[in-house]
Amino acid sequence: MSADEIDDSSAPLMEHLAELRQRLIWSVGAFTVALFLCYFVSDPIFNFLTRPICRAMEARHQACGLTMIKLQEGFFVAVRIAAIGGLALSFPVISYQLWRFVAPGLYKKERAAFLPFLIASPAMFIAGGAFAYYVILPMAFSFFLSFQQPGAAPGTLTTAADANSTALAHAGITFQGSIEAYLSLTTTFIVAFGICFQLPVLLTLMGKAGIIGSQALTSVRRYAILVILIIAALVTPPDVISQLVLFAVIYALYEISIILIRRIEKNREAEERAAGNLDDDQE
Repeated sequence: MSADEIDDSSAPLMEHLAELRQRLIWSVGAFTVALFLCYFVSDPIFNFLTRPICRAMEARHQACGLTMIKLQEGFFVAVRIAAIGGLALSFPVISYQLWRFVAPGLYKKERAAFLPFLIASPAMFIAGGAFAYYVILPMAFSFFLSFQQPGAAPGTLTTAADANSTALAHAGITFQGSIEAYLSLTTTFIVAFGICFQLPVLLTLMGKAGIIGSQALTSVRRYAILVILIIAALVTPPDVISQLVLFAVIYALYEISIILIRRIEKNREAEERAAGNLDDDQE
């Protein structure tokens, strides 16, 4: 590969450090601005995040409400929403600054190969978060709320015998969730599913780099199924339906990764044959 295919912006170490400093300043500045913007709209964001639990409670004819247990809990919830929302909102700027810093040191083919993955990664994360929000969270909250039970009706305990009866005298179980605990649970689900949806991006990138191959992924399919089942059991609630849904989605992404890597290998083989580096007898 000729030297002119490398970007001409080769620079001494101090210039690279100065450029890195400038990229970090832009990234931190974008995150700070996005954080403050999300802080001022933290209430609408929190209301959006509470829709799954509210719909699950409405299905059980319950009023939707969360509790602020600690005095400072509302503030810290707003800060957490601002931090998560600020990172999501500023991610395009941060990834662009990272790309501008790394791209000059890559060959043109490497830049052309890496850029699609840089775009696909946030897209798949958003898809995973949306899948958790619209599919998994309603099923999970419906499952968790099923452990509620009504208490003894007022006025039913008329005698001492009734008071000692376990059939009548029992404590009711009612959901009164903390806003901080609810936000932690919801964001954990969304982030976990967003990371799970990075599987085809990661595997395809490794296949593009020649680290793994489609045959290797096919040969370990049975072990991959076991790992996916374990992940589905850990990430989702102990509900068979949601576990099967997550397993089906992640396994489908695994098979899609094999197809994409196989296509990359065929294209690479065709390029090698065109360049005369691969004989017909070679695999």
